[in-house]
Amino acid sequence: MSPARPRREFRTHAAHFGAFRARFDGRLEVVPHPDDPEPPAMLANVRDIADPRYRVLQPHIRRGWLENGPDPDDRRGGDDYVPVSWERALDATAGEIARICDTHGAGSLFAGSYGWASAGRFHHAQGQVHRFFNCYRGYVRSVNSYSAGAAEVLMPHIVGASPYVISRSAATWREMAETSELVVAFGGMALKNSVISPGGTSRHIARGSIRRAAERGCGFVLVSPLRDDLPPEAHAQWLAPRPLTDAALILALCETLRAEGLADRAFLDRYTAGYERFAAYLSGETDGRRKDAEWASAICGIDAAVIRDLARRMASKRTLVVASHSLQRAEHGEQPVWAALALACMLGGIGLPGAGFIYSFGAMANGGKPPLDVPLPTFPQGRNPVDDFIPVARISDMLLDPGGTYAYNGQRRTYPDIRMVYWAGGNPFHHQQDLKRLARAFARPETIVVNEPFWTAAARHADIVLPATTTLERDDIGAAANDPYLIPMQAVLPPVGEARSDYAIFSALAERLGIAERFCEGRSEDEWLRALYETTRAAIAAKGMPAPDFDAFWEMQELPLPVSGRPDPLAAFRADPAGAALATKSGRIELFCETIAGFGLPDCPGHPAWVEPEEWLGGKAAEEWPLQLVANQPANKLHSQLDFASHSRLEKSGGRAVLAMHPDDAAARGLRDGDTVIVRSPRGACLAVAAPTPGICRHVVKMPTGAWYRPRTIGGETVCVAGNPNVLTRDAGTSSLAQGSTGQLCLVEVEKWTGGEVPL
Repeated sequence: MSPARPRREFRTHAAHFGAFRARFDGRLEVVPHPDDPEPPAMLANVRDIADPRYRVLQPHIRRGWLENGPDPDDRRGGDDYVPVSWERALDATAGEIARICDTHGAGSLFAGSYGWASAGRFHHAQGQVHRFFNCYRGYVRSVNSYSAGAAEVLMPHIVGASPYVISRSAATWREMAETSELVVAFGGMALKNSVISPGGTSRHIARGSIRRAAERGCGFVLVSPLRDDLPPEAHAQWLAPRPLTDAALILALCETLRAEGLADRAFLDRYTAGYERFAAYLSGETDGRRKDAEWASAICGIDAAVIRDLARRMASKRTLVVASHSLQRAEHGEQPVWAALALACMLGGIGLPGAGFIYSFGAMANGGKPPLDVPLPTFPQGRNPVDDFIPVARISDMLLDPGGTYAYNGQRRTYPDIRMVYWAGGNPFHHQQDLKRLARAFARPETIVVNEPFWTAAARHADIVLPATTTLERDDIGAAANDPYLIPMQAVLPPVGEARSDYAIFSALAERLGIAERFCEGRSEDEWLRALYETTRAAIAAKGMPAPDFDAFWEMQELPLPVSGRPDPLAAFRADPAGAALATKSGRIELFCETIAGFGLPDCPGHPAWVEPEEWLGGKAAEEWPLQLVANQPANKLHSQLDFASHSRLEKSGGRAVLAMHPDDAAARGLRDGDTVIVRSPRGACLAVAAPTPGICRHVVKMPTGAWYRPRTIGGETVCVAGNPNVLTRDAGTSSLAQGSTGQLCLVEVEKWTGGEVPL
């Protein structure tokens, strides 16, 4: 098991965008997994993973930190770096960790990781960084995710489980293909999103499942401002409401069902709590305004007759209601998810195959596949001695407002005073909103350390940069929830430059801090892989399936894993509502939630509701900022990973992000295809390249996330010249319930760039 040994035969490897095979014989070759029905084109990016022009080749320390010592410094992001030895970098890092904890306590150290660095179970950066600081004195952590922050807080209150438990507990792709009669996808099921899954996937089945359903006669309705949020194989009816108005549209569907006697009262009475309170809101009894189709039409722009017709069609068929991640990555994002669940309850299909409600279906490759029946190899993380945390999207608030208070999930919390940030695995200058504000926030700590393979903006804002290996440069075990294969990920490439694995980095720091035995447990990387594999191997053997020892497994391409035949929680609940009660206060699905109502939050009442957002096309802010930006996920890469790679560049024009807009909106601004434009919002500005596109509704523009943040000062204005849309988006929580990310949507204006050529 030598990571430096070239692999002259093709070996199976795993990335978050899928399994593939690779070999290195002086040249890196990457080919799709032979059994993947639709391997992702972004696998081509892997060929550029070792490009030394973008790699951190040895440890570096920022010059200002090296010369002046630890302190807040607004030169981060613009300073130069001094290459140093590993010994010097590790001594400096360990010394700062000890100094900060000795002087200010472990509650002044924030350890961040967003977990997308590696699909391997052992070299999962998030697990490595959390275990290390748990073994030392602890750290302030983050909770929830940028993808699903609103839903992750809301859904345990109303269905008793996280959204991921719901989406990963049923074989929904198979059931949809075989039994659904109508699929109504709020926010769509974009195939580019179904490529990705934590831990990767061996088989991409989304397009084929949609095709099978449509060929059988299942109808699809796409509710989105973007026509390509469902593939053409769906032959979908396209409804394009104003962005941020899905909750109003769904409430009108619910009110149509209520008023026309189409709601399934037997289901509502047996399986839900609070329907009468919700119905009183729909009818206008509580606020004097009935949430009928005419009311919703004025808000969302969909004709009232179309709304009523859709409600009737949904009531007449076995209907699957889908709510995407994108719905809740916006102001008041809790509301459309809750409303979509309420709609499915009123239709009475929850718990039936091919019907009911599913969150984020199609957003990740393995959701909607049967769950596994054995545990995956998992690097143990221990217990954090520090109880403090923040919602993940509130990092700028934390750094800029130590001691400030905020509401979260019924609590009143206080931001800690963070003196040191340690980041491993992920790029906060991709995920976070309002990047100018984040840059100001990153100027505040005394020391920032990152483990990073590439010179990303996160590395450019750090004081100490420790070069980390990528997935192809180390041995690991690939595995993912709901994917029935375990993959021996043998290293394909030698480490680039002086890069070390995160485990090697933390082991060296642990030695300096006196916790080597606690962190390493006396095990090498090889010994950890064997120990982690044994847990899964024993469980496989207990199921009566072939369970080879580690050495035999290590020579395989992949090992099949057993899948569960147990019913998902909602199906079990439908079959036995008393014996399989949900983990909510009532034991049922809560259409009115006493717990949330008891929090007394003006921006998140106790039932699904229309709460007008600040930045939407129907509000006052649109008078100055008349276009709604959709900052969705890129098609050619995962988040911002390998943004420099050849396939990533295909989604760009001249190295810049492309801004899609309706041809009429482009014409009104005198823009043609290929024009460089400047996009502005109340937060900032970026350059992009205009692309008039018919498959987008009027007054909406689309620019994918993922461009590496490259700020330049031009005419006194800070502009991201690469086109990162998060310089434009709002750094505000979804609501005081969840404080989730609102990075999907904001208001902007676009004009032709007349400032001449600007180099990247």
